Amino acid sequence: RERLKYALTYREVKMIVMQRLIKVDGKVRTDMFFPAGFMDVVQIEQTKENFRLMYDTKGKFVLHKIVKEEATYKLCGVKKITRGPKGTPYCITHDGRTLRYPDPDVKMNDTVRVDITTGKILDHVKFEAGNTVMIKGGNNMGRVGVIMHRERHP
Repeated sequence: RERLKYALTYREVKMIVMQRLIKVDGKVRTDMFFPAGFMDVVQIEQTKENFRLMYDTKGKFVLHKIVKEEATYKLCGVKKITRGPKGTPYCITHDGRTLRYPDPDVKMNDTVRVDITTGKILDHVKFEAGNTVMIKGGNNMGRVGVIMHRERHP
């Protein structure tokens, strides 16, 4: 209601959500307090609009309008890579997804492009110097820049 101005009151928001018009990451959400997070895709069926939730330069969430082709995937940061039962490799992303059998090149802090409908990894981007990144934590949250070098603190 505050971001898109489609509803003026709490009651109107509830009516819109209960009509099953709002999708977050390809799933219909009827909870008006659903915690959508960084890089989530919000779709509104009737207006045929697609948005990606990102940070602005002040570190606040902003809805960035995207085209329909771009709404089929989302970017996820890899938090951890481990092995499960019977040695099955899997990775855990920043939004809590567990992706089985990732590419062996995918390491921690890399970014993977995940298909929203299937939940499979489409491709990945390494966390290395020269890549463009958006800061997602701390005082510089929301700033976009290029990685110059990486400091390791043991």
